[in-house]
Formats: sequence, C-alpha cells, structure tokens
Amino acid sequence: MTPDDVIPWLLDTDPALRWQVERDLLDAPEATWRATRARITQEGFGAELLSRQDPATGMWAGGAFFPAGFFDDPAHQDLPGQPWTATTWTLTTLREWGMDAAPLRARDTASRLARHARWEYDTSLPYWGGEVDVCINAMTLANGLWLGADVDGLAQWFLEHQMDEGGWNCEWAEGSRRASFHSTLNALRALHEHERHTGGSDATRAARRAGEEYLLERNLTRRRSTGELVGPWVDHFLYPPRHIYSALRALDHFRDIGRRDPRMQEAVGMVQDAQQADGTWLQQHALLGQVWFDVDVPIGEPSPWLTLQGLRVLRWWQEG
Repeated sequence: MTPDDVIPWLLDTDPALRWQVERDLLDAPEATWRATRARITQEGFGAELLSRQDPATGMWAGGAFFPAGFFDDPAHQDLPGQPWTATTWTLTTLREWGMDAAPLRARDTASRLARHARWEYDTSLPYWGGEVDVCINAMTLANGLWLGADVDGLAQWFLEHQMDEGGWNCEWAEGSRRASFHSTLNALRALHEHERHTGGSDATRAARRAGEEYLLERNLTRRRSTGELVGPWVDHFLYPPRHIYSALRALDHFRDIGRRDPRMQEAVGMVQDAQQADGTWLQQHALLGQVWFDVDVPIGEPSPWLTLQGLRVLRWWQEG
C-alpha cells in the first residue's frame, strides 16, 4: 500500500468506520455521510451487535459490566483479560461508532435496563445511577444521555468526585487522592457528551475545563512530579481502546471539542512518529478478553481505526 491507497482502503470498511472517513477526512456532503452512518444499524458490526441484545431485559451477555455468571464460575477467573461483551461495553461501542440510538429507543432499552440491570459491584445499585468506578460511570452517563435515560445524578457525581488537582481516579474508593490519566480522559469525554446533550451547567463546564487543564499541564504525556512519561501505554496506540489512555485518544478528544494548545505538541509528535511510510498506523497493543467478534486487526498490522484517528488528528492540528 502507498499513501495514495490509504483513503480507498479506509472506505472499503464497515459503515461504522466509513462514515467517519467521509465526514472527517473527505468533507463529504452531510447527506452522504449521514446515509452511510444510517447503515450501521442495518449491516456489519453494528447490526451484528444489535442482534445480540436480549429483547426481554435489554442487556447483552446478561450483565451490566460483566457477563451473567462470570463470578460464579471459577474457570472464568483463569481466562486472560476480562470479557468485553456485557451491556456497558456494548452500548459504549455502538454509541462511539455513531449509531443512531433510535432502534434501541424503539426497543425501550433504557427502561428495560432500569428494571433488569444491576451492577455486579453492588446489586442494590440501579443501572442508570452508576456505581463507584469513574470509567464505568463515564460510559453510563454518556450512554444514558444517548438513550434518553435519566442520568442527571451521574453528572453531579463527577462534580463530587473530582480530585483537587482537577482530574479523576477510579481508585478513589480505595483511598487514592491523585488523579489518573485514564480516568480523567474518560470523565472528560462523558462531560463533553453531557454538554452536547443538555448544555451542561456552570459547574460541569468548569469541571471539564479543570480536567482538561490537568492533562495539558502534563503535556498529555508526562508526570508532573518527575517529567517521566506517564506510562508505556501513552504512545502505544490500540483499537478498541476500551478505558485505556493514549496520546492519540487524548488528542482526538481535544479535536472533538475544538481546543488546540501548544502543550499538545509532544503528543502530536508521538502520533506523527507512529505513522508508517505507507500512511497507516499499526495496531500496537491489545486488551485480552472475550469479545463478540473482532473489529480490528491483530498487533503489528495496519489498523483502519487507528489510521482514521491518526489522520484526522493530524489534519485538525495542521489546519490550526
């Protein structure tokens, strides 16, 4: 493949990816990319995930965050990674692909989950109320807004659990008082969704800006205390990313909200350095665990999803 082949290669993919190529890289007319996006519910990855939903409960794999029976079968505990098939992960995937929520709303998914889904962490907790994990609650807030559920309480939860330095940490319940790159980015993405759907409030907008500043003060890449790279995952790009932070994923968030800052330059350099001579980005990492089906390539192969993200981030940055 040559750099000239990259766009045709990206277009020869699932509608969940192709519509984003049309909108973000080709500036196609809105009617064009919307028509492609509408196909997510009808064919390919999106239609396949929709077919796995339990029509009675609205759930996938019988569980909120883990499949039903996961903690009852010792054999599950010996499997590598964690399963990615349960309700929260599947809803998040469909939403992040840009699928229209109409088919799920027609199935009364939000109400069915309110009646039937409970968190494995504490089965007394209602699904749309969230639990204690920042990343789980971030997905739930964004998914609830998408499906029309009442998640106002979750937006307030993020205000109550923001660290003094501006970020968030999933380990706050274990006593951590230091923010995490992973947790903070996931919280920011959810708060952005809250603003898109509701306009937000002065408090939630201020919380989002403080969280973004937490990342920017660290150049999206480094510990403030030592100047060291925050972790080996920061420049190891993967798809699906699940809850994992990377410089590419952080930049894609800032692209989405339309904010450039000179402190992003090192992160941009990481994205540039990872581009191959043929214009693609390789899958550099993978999270082990059960999936419904593969949506991207093995480690070491050119990734259509990462190539889309890399190209649109660099295009946005260079146009600034």
